[in-house]
Amino acid sequence: MSGNNQRIAIFPTRMALTTMKTKLKGAQKGHSLLKRKSDALTARFRIILQKIDEAKRKMGKIMQTASFSLTEVSYSAGDISYLVRENVKTANFKVKTKTDNVSGVQLPMFESYVDGVSAFELTGLGRGGQQVQKCKETFTKSLEILVELASLQTAFVILDEVIKLTNRRVNAIEHVIIPKIDNTIKYISSELDEQDREEFFRLKKVQGKKKKDAKAAEENLTELSKKIETVNILQHEDDSDLLF
Repeated sequence: MSGNNQRIAIFPTRMALTTMKTKLKGAQKGHSLLKRKSDALTARFRIILQKIDEAKRKMGKIMQTASFSLTEVSYSAGDISYLVRENVKTANFKVKTKTDNVSGVQLPMFESYVDGVSAFELTGLGRGGQQVQKCKETFTKSLEILVELASLQTAFVILDEVIKLTNRRVNAIEHVIIPKIDNTIKYISSELDEQDREEFFRLKKVQGKKKKDAKAAEENLTELSKKIETVNILQHEDDSDLLF
């Protein structure tokens, strides 16, 4: 059978009915929990989507400012790319990861931090130092927003997949499992009701037959008693002396 008419193949007994009712309660509870999980994940998904939109808008503005500040540095101090390569040995802008638990889903979160001393702490003393420092700060902010955006994008992708999977499970329980169990319970209940009616009819027939047999036995006993009484009367008449 297909669709909502499906039912689980099971022998109709009261134990099976109790078992299926327990399964139905479990399925309904599971559906409720998954539905609440889906709602919580969807709410967090919308918040992240809004933050992504804000981060992208800020990213566009900050990158525009950073490009303009780099142009200012090139105009005032010339090409400083060789100076950067010579002075920077290790990066002091680093990223660390942590996890955030949202309704049982582990979301990776990226955080940026500065480790160590800047290699250009004395740039303000030379030619174009203010523009170089401003450019550095602007690009540092752009990196921070970029890390934030990467964290949000990663959480967005993971939540999107988890929400789709959870909704599929919710729909499967709601439209397949629960109707199948419910139809099985109805089938078992109807079979048990039919068995009860058959048992009631059988008991009624048995009781009627017993009454009929008892009545017949009573009639036979009454008839037998009459015959015995008649025989006794006849024997009494034969034993008495007749005087003429």
